[in-house]
Amino acid sequence: MADARSALLKASKPPTKELFSTLITANHILHYHNVVDAYGHISVRNPQDSNTFFISKSLAPALVSNRDDLEEYRVSDASPVNPDAPKGYAERFIHSEIYKRYKGVNSVIHSHSEAVLPYSIGSTPLRPVFHMGGVMGAQVPIYDIALHYKSSDQLHSMLVTNEHLGAGLANGFHPSTYMSKTANLVKNFVTSATAQEVPYPSHPTVLMRGHGFTCIGETIEEAVYRALFTCQNARVQTTSLLMQGTFNIGLVGERFGGGEKETGPAKHEDIKYLSDREAKDAWTANQAHVERPWKLWCAEVENSSLYQNDLGPPRGA
Repeated sequence: MADARSALLKASKPPTKELFSTLITANHILHYHNVVDAYGHISVRNPQDSNTFFISKSLAPALVSNRDDLEEYRVSDASPVNPDAPKGYAERFIHSEIYKRYKGVNSVIHSHSEAVLPYSIGSTPLRPVFHMGGVMGAQVPIYDIALHYKSSDQLHSMLVTNEHLGAGLANGFHPSTYMSKTANLVKNFVTSATAQEVPYPSHPTVLMRGHGFTCIGETIEEAVYRALFTCQNARVQTTSLLMQGTFNIGLVGERFGGGEKETGPAKHEDIKYLSDREAKDAWTANQAHVERPWKLWCAEVENSSLYQNDLGPPRGA
């Protein structure tokens, strides 16, 4: 009885201005660093009522500027709390279903980043290649929406526009089995998920085939950190793969162009990825310093004329 009364009292208090200011600034940071453009979004769970979350109305993230630009939705079905709410994001089910599945997740980001997108459609897995990339997880599963369509889905648009498609994505953050294309690739296509309830999933980042990626965080700041360094890791990995590929082609040319008598397979070298232990420990170490880049990112958008935050800079900026 006491717990129920405490929950009611907490839910009756509105979220602080700092929460909305932080969410607005997070929208701007994601745009400034090319994680989102006119599309993509970030949300935060309501700290006063875990059954709802806040996300921008149907706006480009760079243009979110005040409290009226933010709408409250129900976790249960992604419906707006305000019956007269204006048009919202069609893919808000990404957010509602992740919050529904994992009680410890308090912020969700969805992005169409061009740096990350190639890893959702090719045979090369996205893996941490430097210490800052450990934040995205040692392995990054791929959600293939084609495996989750139902006969009731009139459009196979690649968009997560209902509860069952969102639930499929949410399950991908804590999968129990995968499908691998070849023996040498990371087992990265989600085929099923454990029914066990967990507060926080085993994988904080999931790629979405032909669409982009979604990542989570215990806070807005953590989710933003994860999104930015996922994109940075993808750029570094792509550059390294191109350089290594050129090197390997050179070796083949040297060998066969030089008329070597050896007939065995040509030597092939790969780039060095972080081990599972290194990725985990790198994030454990960096997690204690998330506020350092956050302050810089806040200053960057505060000093850009494109972005406006009528609520002022967030706490800790």
